[in-house]
Amino acid sequence: MVDLYLVRHAQPLIAPGVCYGALDVPADLVATSQAANVLAKTLPQAALLMTSPLQRCELLAVNLCGLRPDLICKTDVRLAEMNFGRHEGRRWDSIPQDAYAAWTASFWQHRFGGAESVADVMARVASAWDEAVACGKPQVWVTHAGVIRAASLLAQGMCRVDQASDWPQTAPAFGQCLLLPGC
Repeated sequence: MVDLYLVRHAQPLIAPGVCYGALDVPADLVATSQAANVLAKTLPQAALLMTSPLQRCELLAVNLCGLRPDLICKTDVRLAEMNFGRHEGRRWDSIPQDAYAAWTASFWQHRFGGAESVADVMARVASAWDEAVACGKPQVWVTHAGVIRAASLLAQGMCRVDQASDWPQTAPAFGQCLLLPGC
């Protein structure tokens, strides 16, 4: 059993209300630095630091490793945010209601925006989760709200989510950490 620290990237530089899951948008430099300074004081020694390949996460991981050279950093594509396909870069409120209805009607399998389904995201996060548990040492994931929500479900033993209402609504704020002890 290991402790898993789930860190959400700092505030992205994109207008509020825009869908940006797989878009590779940068994060605010000052917010990233501030988050790294706080996190560097709380993360365990010699932890394995896994980061999403998206620049808003990699920037925080690089800042953390600069402050904490004991952290071993690796990029893991499984920690990227959900790809919302044709909805990427659109305002959430501009997406047609029938698109939301189709997604909620088949929440597990539907590819909202045509790219990834919740099943796809859960499968890749579960794969990273299984490796983290088997690794035997604390891990830090610098990632996104969707991945953190998926991991929190896995921590509860939930591997499948058929109803949109069962998907967690909360996630750490930008630059904050959620500890899942003894996974």
